[in-house]
Amino acid sequence: MNERLTDDMTNDNADNTQHTDVLIIGAGLAGLTTALALPRSLHITVLSKAAIEVCSSHYAQGGIAASLNKDDCAADHIADTLVAGAGLCAAKNTTHILTAGQQAVQWLCEQGVPFTQIPQQNTFRLSPTKSLEAAKNLISIKKMIQTTGQTLPKALATLQTSELHLTKEGGHGCRRVAHADDATGRHIMEALIRKAQAASNITILPYHEALSLITNSSLSKHHLQYSETDHCQGACVFDHAQQRTLTLSSRAVVLASGGLGQMFKRASAPNVCVGDGVMMAWQAGCRLANLEFIQFHPTGLALHESSFLISEALRGEGGRLYCPQTGQRFMLQVDERAELAPRDIVARAIAEQIDNNGLGYVHLDISHLPAPFIQMHFPQIYQTLLDLGIDITTDPIPVAPTAHYSCGGVVTSSNGLTDIPGLYAVGEVAYTGLHGANRLASNSLLECVVVGRNIAVDLPRYLKDIATNIFKENTDSASDQTDASFNKSWSQPALTDSQPIILPASASFFSGQEVASQTDKIDHKSSIDTDADIHIDVAKIIVELKALMTSHMGIVRHAEQLEQALSQIQQWQQQLLPFNYQQPDISNIGNITSPRKLPYFQLQRQLQLATLIIHSAYQRCESRGGHYRRDYPNLADKPLTSIIAPLKRPVTVPHTHMINNEAQPKPVMNNA
Repeated sequence: MNERLTDDMTNDNADNTQHTDVLIIGAGLAGLTTALALPRSLHITVLSKAAIEVCSSHYAQGGIAASLNKDDCAADHIADTLVAGAGLCAAKNTTHILTAGQQAVQWLCEQGVPFTQIPQQNTFRLSPTKSLEAAKNLISIKKMIQTTGQTLPKALATLQTSELHLTKEGGHGCRRVAHADDATGRHIMEALIRKAQAASNITILPYHEALSLITNSSLSKHHLQYSETDHCQGACVFDHAQQRTLTLSSRAVVLASGGLGQMFKRASAPNVCVGDGVMMAWQAGCRLANLEFIQFHPTGLALHESSFLISEALRGEGGRLYCPQTGQRFMLQVDERAELAPRDIVARAIAEQIDNNGLGYVHLDISHLPAPFIQMHFPQIYQTLLDLGIDITTDPIPVAPTAHYSCGGVVTSSNGLTDIPGLYAVGEVAYTGLHGANRLASNSLLECVVVGRNIAVDLPRYLKDIATNIFKENTDSASDQTDASFNKSWSQPALTDSQPIILPASASFFSGQEVASQTDKIDHKSSIDTDADIHIDVAKIIVELKALMTSHMGIVRHAEQLEQALSQIQQWQQQLLPFNYQQPDISNIGNITSPRKLPYFQLQRQLQLATLIIHSAYQRCESRGGHYRRDYPNLADKPLTSIIAPLKRPVTVPHTHMINNEAQPKPVMNNA
């Protein structure tokens, strides 16, 4: 693991501050793409919350969608994406991202990703034994490359997009998904990790958890800010390995922290994905959009507590969904596209079947296809399920929907710019508008690569602009003019047809501080000093929170359930009032970051995020894409993007925070 400190990433032991040019929070596909695409002259630090391979990108199975076939075109890909997005895709950003698809996949090929190629012969007409041997040989070669670190064979190292085998997934009008067997994410990440570890300008810090973003308002106390203009200059970090707190100061920050799937009981994402990046950006001054649109993958393995996904590519290659009791292929009655309908439609259909059959699952069956075909195309799924006692060449697979992807997030342009100069966002944490109300299958990996590479183009320009601004401030007393000029060079993402989410003034929305009415009841300082005497079972509340989000904020929602969920969350927040630590910044980071105190802060943040998600769902009084309201089953007349305004920190009144537009929740729209 690359854990060095470069010459320019210096360590100030006096105040535990480290310095780097670019800080990237997150080591998945979005983060490593950005790191590898940035100029090698920049010293880059990449944070991984756990081991570097623990990220959603690693577990992606299906592939990366792009118009690569001669019979396909970007316009068709855009059209399919807009249909899946149910009226909420940002057309300009969608076009900008998807038209760069071929270049993005070619870039991955150049990094050594061993995508599955078009067969040189019709392997599947061979005898089953020879066909299986061919599959095993190909797998063995790939494993040898991965374990020995040998140079990739020329045939793999010089892959062209025209040589790649393409599969079809739900919502796509043709074969458009490039893949590496059925473990695309793992193969991509292994290739990029090797590249990043070999790069002399990239430092990877595993087990480093970012807690909050640093803007120059927090740096001003330490005389480290560059200018009067508010911009992002680093992060407060907890080093889990050394059990210490750090301040990582940087010239720019890229937020690539992933999604929030672990807010739910059944989720495909690893345990690190709890939406902390979304909350850090919001608390630093960024808008959030469409948090209510949580995509549920239709076919998670419904066996014990498994989080294993059954790739959509199985349905793309002919897999069928059946009711276990009647044997009926139910998707034929739901949508003309049957099993290849967009994910929100398939997931709701499966959920309805489960409600009716009481079994907790339906059957996904691909056993009608030749066994060698299955074993070659889906080696990971085949072997994983075989180890669990399911032979998918003969047996159906029990599946049920699982929380998979957040279509909303930090408002971001297609070049990765957020509302805060110096802060970029990319990947699942970001909202570019590409996914709308429902993500089209395999568009997410493409977005990571395209926007990450776009950031790598824009970020050097930003650093040049900020350097020019510093020079002008040091030589020109008219700092207001230089600030105005600098602000013009940072184009905040624009949104049209949006509706604000109204948040109530409560303890749910503070910057780590009690609202005034609650501060009167609790001595903030004494609560910090005596919290060892108060025991709250954090792990138990997290388990209950996940169950609550799944049952009340799942595939199908209703106002009554959402109100009940908010009430329960408020009860938990009341229990945590003695632990309301200040939002960590450079001046107080040591106050909360101890093994004893950190879990309470993390739980507080998850409860805050859950409240934001539920309010967004409560105020969208329609059914659209991945958001289905039983009490509002129809589309509204006009699609509107839900926007949560940035958290406003108080300046002069300590331990107090009130949300703008204080009011009780009210509907965004009413089509009744």
